[in-house]
Amino acid sequence: MPSKRRKFSAFAKILLILTFVCGLFVAGAYYVLTTFEPLDTRDRPDPGCRLDLSDGRYAMEATQAVNAATVGGVAFSRDLPEHAVTVAYATVWQESTFYNVEYGDRDSLGLFQQRPSQEWGEPDEILDPVFSSRAFYDKLAEVDGWEDRPVYEAAQAVQRSAHGFAYDQHEELSARMAVAFTGRSGPSATCWFDEETLDSMHAGDADTAGAEEEMARVFGTDPAQLPVAEDQAGQTGDLGWAMALWAVVHAEEYGITSVTYEDQRWQASDGMDGEEAWSELEDESDHTGGRVVLR
Repeated sequence: MPSKRRKFSAFAKILLILTFVCGLFVAGAYYVLTTFEPLDTRDRPDPGCRLDLSDGRYAMEATQAVNAATVGGVAFSRDLPEHAVTVAYATVWQESTFYNVEYGDRDSLGLFQQRPSQEWGEPDEILDPVFSSRAFYDKLAEVDGWEDRPVYEAAQAVQRSAHGFAYDQHEELSARMAVAFTGRSGPSATCWFDEETLDSMHAGDADTAGAEEEMARVFGTDPAQLPVAEDQAGQTGDLGWAMALWAVVHAEEYGITSVTYEDQRWQASDGMDGEEAWSELEDESDHTGGRVVLR
């Protein structure tokens, strides 16, 4: 009798272990099924933009990227070197972090916090990023030797801020951003959108004429005139790439779903395909020959 009880106890133990192991498998399967969703049902990233800089990727809100592209683009209209864009970016980071604000210290307004009372322009003019950028660059160009001054000194010579040295902290990021938005690093910016915005962009007709008209105002060159001759290219950067990136970050405003320049094409997306924002066109007949093509 004792031996039979021992056999029964061993069998019971084995059965208990098997039941426990099976329970673990069932629980694990339930966890996987309820925790790991299919790729197309996972939460999509919040709308925004990204710059591919020399030291890695940098995220910006779409509003910030829109203003950065415009500030950089206006430098082309003044044929100023990339360093001028760095100075402008450092200034805007400190003054408004690239938000075109309608308030500030005393009567300061806009990206550069310019003051109507100091003859920077009327309030509605200062709140136009193109006007305010032109005003900044025109003042910068009047500063003797600005090209050879440290960024914070050049910025302070224009702004005359109570905290002029504060511009210095933004120099490194501003310099890397200037490389991107002046087009020297090619397809280095992208933006993505929520599902509702994407549907609206694809359902409507892109206002390509409006985008091209504004590009001409920003850059001082009609995009229809691209490509420019090598001896007319100026010193700021790669005009074609700068225009293409401007169009990308302004895509939502103008309903643009595709930007093509040379052998590269950007297509509006929800950001789930992050690595594929720009793609190389294999068919040479699709290359743009130096024009920026918007769809």
